[in-house]
Amino acid sequence: MDPRERQDDLIEALQAASDGAQARIWTAFPGVVQSFDPTTQTATIQPSVRARFRDETGEVASVDLPLLTNCPVQFPAGGNCTLTFPLGPGDEALMVFSSRCIDAWWQGGGIEEQVEYRMHDLSDGFAIPGIRSVPRALPGLSATCTQLRSDDGSTFIELNPSTKAVRVVAPGGFEVDAPTSVFTGETVVQGLLTYAAGLAGSGGSHATATITGIVNVVGQIIANGKRVDDSHRHSGVEPGDGTSGAVT
Repeated sequence: MDPRERQDDLIEALQAASDGAQARIWTAFPGVVQSFDPTTQTATIQPSVRARFRDETGEVASVDLPLLTNCPVQFPAGGNCTLTFPLGPGDEALMVFSSRCIDAWWQGGGIEEQVEYRMHDLSDGFAIPGIRSVPRALPGLSATCTQLRSDDGSTFIELNPSTKAVRVVAPGGFEVDAPTSVFTGETVVQGLLTYAAGLAGSGGSHATATITGIVNVVGQIIANGKRVDDSHRHSGVEPGDGTSGAVT
């Protein structure tokens, strides 16, 4: 019991009773992920705030709240698309508590009856990953671009609304698995270009290919159906010591 409830003051006693009732209403607080189950998309969360309890002697003690288990994790989603994250121990999340029991909804989806008539209970929490305490603030946060990035900032995809440009930085490599990839504009490759299944193209109103520099070819060269590599020979030529003229 709150000592104020013993005072001969109705307003103070009512306020103490109201404070006690509010203390049992859980709305939201930060937590730390202890484990994550990617199959059920649920997490075990350690609340990051402690609770204060008054014992029978009136003494107040600060204690850790219990682990919250089987908390549904909310990833950004809609329109049959979902953005997921590989949650792991140490990640922070915002815990939001339903005002009514979510057990039947969680098990069956849709509109369900309440299994229990509990309200604002620690058993009915959702985990929303992404909040950050000051020690875990992201380094080098872009103030001009939208980024999908690693926490250390070494790998990212960014969209700049001012320049209308998209940039990809991937030190570990970039892989596209698609039957066809279409680039409608000019393409510049600054590194080595390697292809493994042939090369075909047309030049439109320009030359099909213009190359400046040395071209090394290992294998046959076919031009208009004729071989023009080192196996190419001309018949009816008289051998001699001279050289032919320039190509015309």
